[in-house]
Amino acid sequence: MKELVYPRVLLSRAEQLADKVIFVDVAGDGSRYEGTFASHIDRLLRLADAMRTEIGIAPGDRFAVLATNRHEYFELYHAAMFGAGIINPLNIRLSPAELAYVLGDSGSKVVFTDALFAPLLDRACEEAGATIDKLVILGGTPGDGITGRDARTLSYEDLLTAGEPLMPPEPDEDDAAVLMYTGGTTGLPKGALLQQRAEILNIYHVLFELGVREERRFLFQAPMFHAAVVAGILGIPATGATSVTIPLFDPGLVLRVIEEEAIDTTMMVPIMMSMLERADGFSAERLQSLRQLVYGASPISTDLITRWLEMLPDTDFFQGYGMTEASSVLTILSPEDHRQDGSRLEAAGRPVWGVDLRITDALGNPVPQGEAGEVCARGGNLMSEYWNKPDETEAVMRDGWYRTGDMGFFDSENLLHLTDRIKDMIVTGGENVYSTEVENAIATHPAVAEVAVIGIPSETWGEAVLAIVVPKDGMKVTAEELIEYARSFLAGFKVPKLVEFRDGPLPLSGAFKPLKRELRRRYWEKRERQVG
Repeated sequence: MKELVYPRVLLSRAEQLADKVIFVDVAGDGSRYEGTFASHIDRLLRLADAMRTEIGIAPGDRFAVLATNRHEYFELYHAAMFGAGIINPLNIRLSPAELAYVLGDSGSKVVFTDALFAPLLDRACEEAGATIDKLVILGGTPGDGITGRDARTLSYEDLLTAGEPLMPPEPDEDDAAVLMYTGGTTGLPKGALLQQRAEILNIYHVLFELGVREERRFLFQAPMFHAAVVAGILGIPATGATSVTIPLFDPGLVLRVIEEEAIDTTMMVPIMMSMLERADGFSAERLQSLRQLVYGASPISTDLITRWLEMLPDTDFFQGYGMTEASSVLTILSPEDHRQDGSRLEAAGRPVWGVDLRITDALGNPVPQGEAGEVCARGGNLMSEYWNKPDETEAVMRDGWYRTGDMGFFDSENLLHLTDRIKDMIVTGGENVYSTEVENAIATHPAVAEVAVIGIPSETWGEAVLAIVVPKDGMKVTAEELIEYARSFLAGFKVPKLVEFRDGPLPLSGAFKPLKRELRRRYWEKRERQVG
């Protein structure tokens, strides 16, 4: 089958819009790169050819990328989708040991990186035993060379110069294109293997909901290794729209780029929205060019999204819910739902076109509407397997349905409500407490900037509810005040027994999700029973 493959999606648009700017890279120092559709296709084909002829990557081989957001990242994703190999985007916050594990597990012997992350790869090799055959450094110009490095290292631009602009054999729909590892926040990362079909269908699902057109200017501020932005990395160029990148999320730079580049569409993680509104010089007027704002990848408090809706009444807000294994979107909460009564803001949305969802009990039996259970998904956008992990693959796939590990329920309007991750559910005194529900309640307190809720050991209750809170700058609140505040929203058994305050931000994964495993570790590490 050849219909659901990326070359057919991208090439027709590139032919129509050859001279239009496709990519704009903006750095913090004001430097700027622009590339057209025509130059992108030339570089993409040269890259695909050079990967085969110069560094020995064949279709089906894995190659890794550890880098900041930049136009070369698009080129590498697109080369994989053109059949040049399987891209393995690496989480920029992995430790050297975790990087070594992912490189070894995936068999990625060629790594593309930049000057910022090359030292981290060196540490992965020197301290953790990672093996790399070729290291390709992004940036610079042809002929720059790589100083102070061994013979396995070469320049990305020199590599492109050595390639010919030749079209590789067209991939098939069931050819693997992306090997994306889960964040590793709950144990060793697992690699979700995603086929051409899955990625293309995910593009169709998202663009069907968002309706992006070629006049749009999309800002990539979330890291490009993250599954939540892959639909944009592949889909935005395919629509003919312009992609603008900043290297890493920086609130001040985001505000400047939105203004100066007339950004009308972007995607953010909720913690990024919170950090942006606390940045020096922030004002809603600086975001007035935004026509669409997509958010997701972690829960959002109703207090935060309500503030943003009030700040930007003319902006269409979309919430996306999904995961790496679904490449990545399962549901969308539409702008219309955002403008309805506040109860809809607590929902994750409705299943996107082409995806089936159902709620099941522990045995896999569907449960009645309104009753909570595990969210299970079925659709062509799902992964084919966990790489090298048949047992783990079998554990999450049941009769063609993927078990997400998320708890939730459908309401009478077919809106999915998420209650918690199964692993984050706290069992206290025989009662189930969903940490997300407690976090949402505490987050509405005016003095709370960030909150994470976990279960800690309790001789009396088995687990006790602990809220870890970062207060807003210049504001004070006591544990007793927060506990009483939570009591006005929650049943008694859900109210935190303890509140812990932190001066700095909560530890976050590279996907901007709180690292609850890290927060729990010091409470559980000496216990026989562990909570993941």
